[in-house]
Amino acid sequence: MAIYENVMTISESIFAPSTQPLDIAVLVLPRASILEVASVLDPLRNANRHLGQDRFRWRVVSPSGADVALTCGIALPAIGPLAAADGADALIVVAGYNQSEVATRPLIADLRRVAGRFRAVGAVDAGPWVLARAGLLDGHRATVHWEDLEDFASAHTSVDVVPDRFVISRNRFTAGGAAPAADLMLHLIGARCGAGLAGQVAASFQYEPQSDGSRPQRPGLLPVVGDVRLAGALALMNAHLEDPLPLDTIARAQGVGLRRMEQLFRDNLGQGPGAAYLDLRLQMARRMVTDTRHDLRAIALRCGFVDPTSFSRAFRRRFGVPPSRIRSS
Repeated sequence: MAIYENVMTISESIFAPSTQPLDIAVLVLPRASILEVASVLDPLRNANRHLGQDRFRWRVVSPSGADVALTCGIALPAIGPLAAADGADALIVVAGYNQSEVATRPLIADLRRVAGRFRAVGAVDAGPWVLARAGLLDGHRATVHWEDLEDFASAHTSVDVVPDRFVISRNRFTAGGAAPAADLMLHLIGARCGAGLAGQVAASFQYEPQSDGSRPQRPGLLPVVGDVRLAGALALMNAHLEDPLPLDTIARAQGVGLRRMEQLFRDNLGQGPGAAYLDLRLQMARRMVTDTRHDLRAIALRCGFVDPTSFSRAFRRRFGVPPSRIRSS
């Protein structure tokens, strides 16, 4: 269950039982994902269908007021710029790639100016970066997409950053991606209209919600495996990408010998544990090369390579091109 901080009364929260319609403005930034937008809006639409009335209302706005280009190439219609959100109960910022470029200084200033007009302000995926840049998460608990947690915490020390799927902190709420956003919206529906309705909405989408927002986000780099020892080994590897652990240490932590762990990896993943560990580190490195501005030396160190040369060599063997070429493309 979500934990509420005792600053506002439960009756003031949008996450409280109510028969009144809730009006939500969704600020969608260019290069957001259509899945993130759908995860916010479609549970509300479906809830209205089950209720037979519009208990949830929404409007989509964009930084410029024009249709906003999503990562899939579709242009999402918007009713206007941020000013068109006036009168809504809540504002949700949905952002994806390149938020530092598409969330311009004027937009950040506008968000800071209008935030107090809403009963609650939230964000999805990279949206928490935008709220934090506006100072709107200072003194709050918040989350962000798991790939950005470390950088986000370093950049915004006044925010209590946690790896949860979604977080409700007084009149702020954040979700770490598309699936956590769906969990958050189902939680909102259940809080206002009852758990039964939330269950109906989830069933409509054949979705099994993670209603406990405090559960950690599952790193998408980890393959889904059935053997608990193999899953434990992969999780331990993923937790130590910067400072790789010896393989026998990982094996002992799962209660097996190194030879048995080798067999588990080969039977289930078709590769040994050393190769799987290296692949996890290189997958993380590739994400950092394409999605961050860290220099290649820093990326090499943060992914467990002792020097840029060995990193570049391993990267080229895995992806066919050196990291410098991807960075420059």
